[in-house]
Amino acid sequence: MERSNNFGVIMAGGIGSRFWPMSRTKFPKQFIDILGTGQTLIQQTFDRLEKIIPKENILVVTNELYKELVMEQLGIDADQVLCEPSRRNTAPCIAYANYKIAQKNPNANIIVAPADHLILKEQKFLEVMEKALSFTSTHDALLTLGISPSRPDTGYGYIQFDDSNEDEIKKVKTFTEKPDLELAKQFLESGDFSWNSGMFIWSLASIQNAFEKLLPEMDSLFKEEKDAFNTENEEEAINKIYSVCKSISIDYGIMEKSENVNVISADIGWSDLGTWGSIYTHLDQDESGNAVVGKHVMLYDSEDCIVSVPKDKLVVLQGLKDYIVVESNDTLLVCKKEDEQKIKQFVTDIKLNKGEEFV
Repeated sequence: MERSNNFGVIMAGGIGSRFWPMSRTKFPKQFIDILGTGQTLIQQTFDRLEKIIPKENILVVTNELYKELVMEQLGIDADQVLCEPSRRNTAPCIAYANYKIAQKNPNANIIVAPADHLILKEQKFLEVMEKALSFTSTHDALLTLGISPSRPDTGYGYIQFDDSNEDEIKKVKTFTEKPDLELAKQFLESGDFSWNSGMFIWSLASIQNAFEKLLPEMDSLFKEEKDAFNTENEEEAINKIYSVCKSISIDYGIMEKSENVNVISADIGWSDLGTWGSIYTHLDQDESGNAVVGKHVMLYDSEDCIVSVPKDKLVVLQGLKDYIVVESNDTLLVCKKEDEQKIKQFVTDIKLNKGEEFV
């Protein structure tokens, strides 16, 4: 397998509103060192991919607001940053990357990954990706990375696979969006389900065929403008496409409808870091179960809290149990952990009542 044929596409256009107030529209969570590791989430993602993909073959699809941030944090060239004029979900973003890659290398083999996921078992991840790339370079298949489930989680999508053979790569039967707890328990007990990581591996030829067959209208929009890619007319072409292109996810548009979808599952220490609660499980906790980011935090009679404050800020908290306390960007959030899904609603209300500058 020729390494120069390996390409990476990092999807980095989201605004991470569930991580407000740390994540803001101008500076979303993928560009923040949210775990205090010394690296931002997009830097971690890029470094991982660079171990199996030449640096110049990694593209980042993002909103035009974040072009400078991407270049600054990753040290890549402007032509590796694909700027979307508006948010249209994952299918158009992947189509855009495909047409860029097609002009560079029609034999490309591609890994698509979100910018803001955590992977603790990096070596295992790299081994799985090598197997995946080897498979997609010789099979007309769309491959998704499944995560071996450790608990009946209702926050993830699930993939059911055909477990009738011993192969590591298995045929996908069904995709299920976030199930209720009863269903999630049944999935876990049955043993033929994985969590859907939102990471994909395929050859350029296979994914292009899938777009032509399953999203022909979208594909024809890009095809009409294909000569503009990698020229000075690209921005104009993309603005034109995105003004009429429908918003649809790659899962719904292609993966759930295609006949040749497979899954490779592994335990790679994965989290999609979707909420403050998911961050809590990956931070060191004191004997009372408190996870603290910040140098001068003093806790009294408090347990199972997540506290994230500027490192030089002195913060004293007393009598809190199961709370999220976050100070960032001159804004303070205090919210029960069990109500963290309401943060998105808070952000909507703030936008309406207090103005855009706070979000």
